[in-house]
Amino acid sequence: MSTSTLRDQPGTSKESFEDFYSEVKEIEKRDSVLTPTQQIDRLLRPGSTYFNLNPFEVLQIEPEVEVADIKKRYRTLSILVHPDKNHDNQERAQMAFDIVARAWKILENDLTRKKCLEVYEEAKGRTDHMIAEKRKKLKKEGRSFEPIPEDDPVKYKHAIYVMVMKLFADMERRRQKLDQRDQEERKRKRETEIEEEERVKADREWQQNFEESRQSRVNSWHDFQSGAGKSKKTKKQKHMTGMMVPPKFKPESR
Repeated sequence: MSTSTLRDQPGTSKESFEDFYSEVKEIEKRDSVLTPTQQIDRLLRPGSTYFNLNPFEVLQIEPEVEVADIKKRYRTLSILVHPDKNHDNQERAQMAFDIVARAWKILENDLTRKKCLEVYEEAKGRTDHMIAEKRKKLKKEGRSFEPIPEDDPVKYKHAIYVMVMKLFADMERRRQKLDQRDQEERKRKRETEIEEEERVKADREWQQNFEESRQSRVNSWHDFQSGAGKSKKTKKQKHMTGMMVPPKFKPESR
């Protein structure tokens, strides 16, 4: 229904129209973040690498919602950012779509969703501990009557939100560190395997060359032995001949 039609209807006061119009604008303002372009920008904004570690943040839902509602939200959001729906921005839309799909994959699994919920529980516990420490400090200073920022429910919720982001970031850093350590270990293992393969190959080639040259060595030895025998025989014959030939007669000179 257009605003002009609503204004022209009998019995519709200016005040009721203004109320209606304000409500419509408020709804439009609230839902404007659901437009494809804005959702893509939200998912790819600066710092999104850490924001998107939290699947609940990606899908813009509270952690206590049911899986069925998470699935509905995923379908709605995935349609909004789908590359086929954003022809003028397909590359960024694909990146946003992958982020949404990854968030759903985490939350549809009972085990990984439970781990995410445990992050929220730990964040709340740490925030409550921090608040208790603040109050303890105020009491020690004789200022226990003074309020703290987290007394405001909005600021309390924001403090938990900040702690949640920090814990997800810490988890990601630990994961990256473990992945790096695992990659280095696999690299060292592979280098050791390559060295062993090269050693075995070299041993095999040496053994093969040794076997192939065996006959040549045998023949060389036989030739050496045969040559040595002939040499000894020749020397012996020469020696015997020298003994059998009488010395030449030399006439006596007067």
